[in-house]
Amino acid sequence: MTDFNDLARSATAWPFQEARTLLDERLKGRTPDKGYVLFETGYGPSGLPHIGTFGEVVRTTMVRNAFKRLAPGIPTRLFAFSDDMDGLRKVPDNIPNQDLIRPHLGKPLTSIPDPFGTHDSFGAHNNARLRTFLDAFGFDYEFQSATEWYRSGRFDAALLNVLQHYDAVINVVLPTLGDERRQTYSPFLPVCPRTGRVLQVPVVERDVAAGTIVYRDEDGSLVETPVTGGRCKMQWKADWAMRWFALGVDYEMSGKDLIPSVELSTRIARILGAQPPMNLTYELFLDDQGQKISKSKGNGLSVEEWLKYAPQESLALFMYQKPKAAKRLYFDVIPRAVDDYMTFLAKFAAEDAAKRLDNPAWHIHDGTPPSEDAHLTFSILLNLASVCHSEDKAVLWGFIKRYAPGAAPETAPILDRLVECAVAYYRDFVKPAKKYRKATPEEAEAFRDLAEGLRKLAPEAAAEDIQTLVYDIGKRPAFPELKAWFKANYEVLLGQEQGPRLGSFIKLYGVAETIALLDKAAQGLDI
Repeated sequence: MTDFNDLARSATAWPFQEARTLLDERLKGRTPDKGYVLFETGYGPSGLPHIGTFGEVVRTTMVRNAFKRLAPGIPTRLFAFSDDMDGLRKVPDNIPNQDLIRPHLGKPLTSIPDPFGTHDSFGAHNNARLRTFLDAFGFDYEFQSATEWYRSGRFDAALLNVLQHYDAVINVVLPTLGDERRQTYSPFLPVCPRTGRVLQVPVVERDVAAGTIVYRDEDGSLVETPVTGGRCKMQWKADWAMRWFALGVDYEMSGKDLIPSVELSTRIARILGAQPPMNLTYELFLDDQGQKISKSKGNGLSVEEWLKYAPQESLALFMYQKPKAAKRLYFDVIPRAVDDYMTFLAKFAAEDAAKRLDNPAWHIHDGTPPSEDAHLTFSILLNLASVCHSEDKAVLWGFIKRYAPGAAPETAPILDRLVECAVAYYRDFVKPAKKYRKATPEEAEAFRDLAEGLRKLAPEAAAEDIQTLVYDIGKRPAFPELKAWFKANYEVLLGQEQGPRLGSFIKLYGVAETIALLDKAAQGLDI
């Protein structure tokens, strides 16, 4: 009998490939000295969690879950690290009480009042939103705050290490900067004791033994300050490397836009004496025009919007598939993602142990996907809502129960969620885009013949029998190809250019109801 570990070692799914590389090449099969393998995801809390946040955490979780199967004896942890000590550069457009924030620009997010009035600081508010966001999806993680690490002294040893290697660190960074920025660059950003602002000012002296720097303040005066205890924070690339050193991060993903930052931080981490974490670079999301999604442009799709029209598992599948390939993320991809997820879920139960490890459903559900007969695809449910002209979930369930007598909202919760999502998607996207056309004389004749053929079918006729009838009529000389016949059905009966497999749809909608629809179309009446 094949051992599960052997199956995991031969699995081709990318999370297992990542986990194997991490275990074999970085860790050499051993537990790190700190006692666990550390996975990390980073978050900038100047804004609210978004779909990229979900993507990074869910993908990292998939690799972590695969690693647990490969090396069950090695403990793992996942840190969700918030860079909440960054200075706020501008007032976000989407917050209340903006005048409350404006006087505090430049201060760490955790030193700025909360414009929502619910927490001690703006950073604390956004951190709470992050935790609520991650908790809603059931992620297993440990939240970490940069402010707490800096101010508690847990970063002190790493900060002193950077000070000791100051010249080597800036020599890595300076060639990447413009002439003006080179004149003032320092990896340390002092926190002004007078204003509380994070300063980008030149450092003129360093005392490694005392652990201090002297910087030229904005008023021209010289100020000496320790680099420890939260009195300084670090510039981004040096900060990332310092964190890898201090925490001992073993694995962290990042987007393609951060490749230069990864390269520089990797060099700095090695200067500090750290082994940089294993990194997976994922591609960025594009909108329907092929442009990079931007929060400021608002051309993306939020997690909340996706979940309004589809279950979260379909979003997890979207993130799972080809993480290194650029993907268009807009509303039109949702139905396909849902149906693909349902297909993988349906296949799982019948697959052998090896194939299950390569099934996305295994990674979405950490090896234990739910079991439920899907009965219907999301696409067919959309078309059912369309032909019924209904936004009432109960109406759709009336047709579904006749099609699958054993199904009910109580016994088929996955299907019930799909029905709810289909109604919402139909209301917001399908219905506004509907554009019916009248049948041509040739199409009207074909509709009459299809209706007559349906009347002659036995009541218990299967969807395949109905599909055969549809095919036979579409082979007539009036239609140069079957595609034209199916397109006529979709455009005349459903008011759209594409549609479902007609045999299955007619079986669901009902033969008598379809005959009535065809009779209207043949007579040129409004559908």
